[in-house]
Amino acid sequence: MILGIGIDIIDIKRIESVIRRYGNRFKERVYTGQEIAKCESRKLSINSYAKRYAVKEACSKALGTGFRRGVYWRDIEIINSKSGKPELYLHNGARKILDNITPQNCNSKIDVSITDEYPYAQAIVIITYEK
Repeated sequence: MILGIGIDIIDIKRIESVIRRYGNRFKERVYTGQEIAKCESRKLSINSYAKRYAVKEACSKALGTGFRRGVYWRDIEIINSKSGKPELYLHNGARKILDNITPQNCNSKIDVSITDEYPYAQAIVIITYEK
């Protein structure tokens, strides 16, 4: 059963502008250390930052909270598996919200799909549960 769906699209140039203006201050506010390292290792690092930003926005929408009720940017972490598939890990407030919306004795699952076609990055997050 579906618990939540979130989608987001962002102009990559917007993230590029914010990073140019605020640099590490912005990165460290929004991304975890592991996410920053992954983005910086990419040839098109700005695209990677933008895609992760879109995932975080989409996930906050799927949780039904946006970035309020104790959900912060770094609570939503995107880690790529060995095969390259993006996987979402929720911490702190985001984890609490997920636990609260998941029915008792059920397991939640988060699926994510990310794409970019300059100048846009887009993500969709679907949260489901099963017994």
